[in-house]
Amino acid sequence: MSRNRAALAAGWVSLALAALPLAVAISNLKLLRRPEPATLRPRISVLIPARDEAANIADAVGCVLASRDVELELLVLDDGSTDATRSILDAIADPRLTVLSGGGGLPAGWSGKQHACARLGREARFPLLVFVDADVRLAPDALSRMAGYMQENPELALASGVPQQVTGSWSERLLLPLIHLLLLGYRPEAFDHGQTDPRFAAGCGQLFIARAEAYRAMGGHAAIAPSLHDGLTLPRAFRRHELATGLFDATELASCRMYGNSRDLWEGLSKNATEGMATPRALPVWTVLLGGGHVLPWLLLLLAPTLPAAAAAGCGILLRVLLARRFEQSLRSVAVHPLGVLSLLLLQWSSLLRARAGRPATWRGRAYPAT
Repeated sequence: MSRNRAALAAGWVSLALAALPLAVAISNLKLLRRPEPATLRPRISVLIPARDEAANIADAVGCVLASRDVELELLVLDDGSTDATRSILDAIADPRLTVLSGGGGLPAGWSGKQHACARLGREARFPLLVFVDADVRLAPDALSRMAGYMQENPELALASGVPQQVTGSWSERLLLPLIHLLLLGYRPEAFDHGQTDPRFAAGCGQLFIARAEAYRAMGGHAAIAPSLHDGLTLPRAFRRHELATGLFDATELASCRMYGNSRDLWEGLSKNATEGMATPRALPVWTVLLGGGHVLPWLLLLLAPTLPAAAAAGCGILLRVLLARRFEQSLRSVAVHPLGVLSLLLLQWSSLLRARAGRPATWRGRAYPAT
C-alpha cells in the first residue's frame, strides 16, 4: 500500500512539473510574433564570422545578397580558415560584399567568435546590425522583416530569433528541438519582452539584430569577450546596460543545419553548456524540472503506472507536438522526447564534470580553458 502511495505521489509531482512548461509554452506561443516587413527601406549591415566554412559560406553569402527591400552591406571575416573559405569569398563579385582578414592568435580573454564579431561590429556602417552564423540561410524577406520587428518595437536594442533547425540525424532530432522547449517552456514571454532584467534574457546566437548605436554604447562583443554562448550572454550584457531585448519567431525567416554529425553536435552543445544550464547551482534545478517533468512520468508508467503519471506523460507529448507544428520540427522527434531530454541532461552533467576537472572546451581547432 505504501508503495502505491509513493507512486501516486510521484505521479502528482511529475504532473505538476510537466503541466508548468505546457502552460507557459501555450501562453508564449500566443505572444511570440512572426515579424512583418519594414514599412521604411532599412539600411542593414549583415555580419558573418567564418572559420573553416567552405561547405557553407557560398550559400550563406548568396542568401544574404538575394535579400529584398533593404539597403545592404555584407561583411564577412575570414577567421584564419585553413580550408577554401577565403578563395570562395574572393570569387564572389558583388560590391556589397567586403571580406576582412582575421586569424592568428586570439588576444587573451577572447573567444574566436566574439573577437570576430567585435571587429565586424566596428567596421559596419549602417544603423542596424545583423549578426548571422555561416550555417544560417536567410529567406529573401528575412532582413526586411527583422528590421520591421525593430521598427514596431522601438524600445528594443537587440532582438533574436531561432531559425528553423534542419535535422538530418537521430542525434540532431533528439536534441535540437529542445532549444524551443527551453526558450518557450521555462521563460514567460509575457514578463520578459522589452525588459531589462538580465536573469531572464535569452536569444539564439545564430541570428541577432541590434541597433548599432546601442550595440556600441554597451561595448559590443567586447562585453562578452570570453563567452562561448552568445545566445545567452549577449542579451544579458545589453540588459546589464539597461537596454531592452526581445525574441521573435524566425521559423519563416531562416534555416540552419547547425551540426553535420553526432560528434560535432555533442562538442558544439557541450562548449556552450557551462554558461547556461551546466553550473553547480543551476543544473540540479534543471535536472528536477526536466527530469521530473519529461522523464519521470515514463519511468512511472513502466514501473508503477498511475493516472497522474499518464497525464504528465501526455502533457509532455502535447507540448512537443505544439512546438513541432509551430516550428516545423520533425514529428519523429516527438516520439522519442523523453530520451531527448535524458540525453540533454547527460550532456549537461558531462560538461559540468569536464569543467570541474579543468578540461578545456574545444571548437574549430581552438581550445578554451574551463572557467
